[in-house]
Amino acid sequence: MIPRTDVAARRAWIRERLDPIEAYDPSVENVWRSDYDLNPGLKMDNPHALRPAAVLIGLVERGDTLNVILTRRSDALRSHTGQVAFPGGRCDPGETPWGTALREANEEVGLDPRFVEVAGLLNGYATVTGFYVTPVVGFVDPDCTLTANPDEVADVFETPFDFLMNPANHQRQHRDTPTGPRYFYAMPWNERFIWGATAGMLRALYERLHPDVPTVGDDGVSPLGGSSHSLK
Repeated sequence: MIPRTDVAARRAWIRERLDPIEAYDPSVENVWRSDYDLNPGLKMDNPHALRPAAVLIGLVERGDTLNVILTRRSDALRSHTGQVAFPGGRCDPGETPWGTALREANEEVGLDPRFVEVAGLLNGYATVTGFYVTPVVGFVDPDCTLTANPDEVADVFETPFDFLMNPANHQRQHRDTPTGPRYFYAMPWNERFIWGATAGMLRALYERLHPDVPTVGDDGVSPLGGSSHSLK
């Protein structure tokens, strides 16, 4: 159970369940999570062609509670317009995942890196759009100021960590496609629809923080979390 009233104990509890940045080695492949977890019938064309990227899972410390920084992507972008996402993007050559995550968070929502203490990393996450994303978890000072960059972000908001880490809110939804249903995680919160890779990485964080719970089975079906819905 995550400590609530003791900030130092809470930080330590989360940090010890993550991969330390000191142990990061880009030449070592770790166990992937991916958009394919719930779709075992889909095959990745060329895993070695995935482009490196990183996102910041920013945990804003507000007293006894934590909130997660999320954005709604600008409607002017060429891809994934209007979708909920973490601050993040492609890695520049030679850049570490945490370097990318902090740089992108600063560019997208004005988060000054001085207000972020990196806690650790999750395993990489492969997306159907061809990226190998490293989620970087960081503690964010609540005194930070966030301002959406209108060229990239339509809105920046916080979602309660407790809500996102509650498996009862991890829905398994699907879209019908010409080749059959495509399944994904979704975590609708108020008017926000958190789904796809963002929800998949949040699910991966939940499983990392709670290693004793069942994960996605060989049949691609998660034994935990919410109901199944169809999105036409």
